[in-house]
Amino acid sequence: MEEQRSFSDIDGGRLALQRRYYSPSCREFCLGCPRLSLRSLTAATCTVWLVAYGLFTLCQNNMVLSAAIFITLLGLLGYLHFVKIDQETLLIIGSLGIQMTSSYASGKESTTFIEMGKVKDVVINEAIYMQKVIYYLCILLKDPVEPHGVSQVVPVFQSAKPRLDCLIEVYRSCQEILAHQAVTSTSL
Repeated sequence: MEEQRSFSDIDGGRLALQRRYYSPSCREFCLGCPRLSLRSLTAATCTVWLVAYGLFTLCQNNMVLSAAIFITLLGLLGYLHFVKIDQETLLIIGSLGIQMTSSYASGKESTTFIEMGKVKDVVINEAIYMQKVIYYLCILLKDPVEPHGVSQVVPVFQSAKPRLDCLIEVYRSCQEILAHQAVTSTSL
């Protein structure tokens, strides 16, 4: 079963959350980030090229214009390949683990997998960001030395930065799966 809802990020931009229910212990959440704004891309490119043209008129060197074009293209490619994330996916399988995937605008994907045996809990945490309080979903990993301790906090949906209402939906589903996994592991 698949359903899609629209939410907002912390800056008011639109986010699309797709929820896929495969079984009671397996769910996937895909959070689509806003696409690259043509307006901001055009403004940045025009600014760099106008500055380069101003320098060209001062020094009459063609290398300034060539360098501006080259730097702009390299900057855009670097931004699309290493920075701009189009979609973040959280796949939670109760008996196996949690997989987080980030899909970049260039097509590159980055995947992180956490075994369910290492997961202590999934929580919503709060932080101060740019003079406001924001909420984020994170996975708490068990400390191998101390059974009640937390060794690491892994944030989820770092690029999209969804608001609390979106995080609550994902959190509730994760807690259902973790509770279902706890029941099935104790009954075995």
